[in-house]
Amino acid sequence: MAVKQKNGSAKADAEAKPRPVHEIRLGRIKCALWANETENGLRYNCTVSRIYKDQNGAWQRSTSFGLQDLPLVSRVSDLALLWIYEKTQEKIENNGVSNEEIPPDTGGEVPF
Repeated sequence: MAVKQKNGSAKADAEAKPRPVHEIRLGRIKCALWANETENGLRYNCTVSRIYKDQNGAWQRSTSFGLQDLPLVSRVSDLALLWIYEKTQEKIENNGVSNEEIPPDTGGEVPF
């Protein structure tokens, strides 16, 4: 697979591209955690993907999971939740913020 170059070098692309703040990988399943600054403060999101080699032997990524992948998807999701929770608790402890002052992500609404 060819590397697309912009501004004359692949290195410039790598430096400009946002990177996850944390990654969790179990086998072929990978969870990338992203920090997003919002008007309500820092929020974390995650993306889960499955890595595989294509017919040419190049590594690819997919967000489609088979039955055998689901236990690992569940586990990396659990680990992502724990990591986010720990970071949130660290922020509370370091800034002296009470739990009541942190707005819920859902705004009090059921998220589904």
